[in-house]
Amino acid sequence: MTQQRTEPKPPFPKQEISPAPGLESELNPRPKFEAPAYSPAEKLKDKVALITGGDSGIGRAVAVMFAREGADIAIIYLPVEETDAQDTATAIEKAGRQVLLLPGDVSAPDFCEQAVARTVEIFGKLDILVNNAAIQKHVDSIDQLSVEQWRRTFETNIGGYFYMAKAALRHLPHGGVILNTGSETGLEGNDELLDYSATKGAIHAFTKSLAKNLVSKGIRVNCVAPGPVWTPLNPAERAGEDVRNFGAKTPMKRPAQPEEIAPAYVFFASEADSGYISGEVLPVMGGKPTA
Repeated sequence: MTQQRTEPKPPFPKQEISPAPGLESELNPRPKFEAPAYSPAEKLKDKVALITGGDSGIGRAVAVMFAREGADIAIIYLPVEETDAQDTATAIEKAGRQVLLLPGDVSAPDFCEQAVARTVEIFGKLDILVNNAAIQKHVDSIDQLSVEQWRRTFETNIGGYFYMAKAALRHLPHGGVILNTGSETGLEGNDELLDYSATKGAIHAFTKSLAKNLVSKGIRVNCVAPGPVWTPLNPAERAGEDVRNFGAKTPMKRPAQPEEIAPAYVFFASEADSGYISGEVLPVMGGKPTA
């Protein structure tokens, strides 16, 4: 009989992590991504997936779980995250699949085109795009939110999703999949993440609209909207003491581990599991109900 999960809960130790985007290797405790209790079933056998922000956090967990399901993986990440990307590559290869590393910035449309083209060049095709890369920075009030930060957040978080989807569509076949990472902040808002929350709301609407646009092509588009997840995203841009109680306000009294979020992406990527689902935003929020 499977025992109930026991996961790290707040208060967490003070985090000494490099500035944003931060490295997963510096988090204490280390995020869990290997999902030892998960049983793969070749749901993505011989598929090719391209994952933005695939070096760490949710992206890493999704990349490794997709590999365990039989997919070859290309991951996009910022060059400063090279060490995390190498760790992810090792885990993918351990799962018996091929991996392609693509350092670059999804806010640059030309890079997005090049990343997709390189993936198809190496693997011969592209079946699944996972838009996951994002940036955030807490501010106390709108007065402290600069125009530069607003534009940068939008260009990365929703602009990057658009650029990647546009580039991928030339190669995605009938039966192809686009998955987006939303957020509870896009459903409920967040008073200290005005720009980030706005982009996540835009991602939810983009998901629904693109799903309608592509249904005639046989391409499904869905979104996973997590609550707090133990990744470098928050600790890297906040003071060490500010994340001691991260996730404590959820009904489960803790943040999710990345390996707990990844199965939702497998579900949406698998034709066998979700072939009749498109345009959905799935909240994964630690027991918090949504209307």
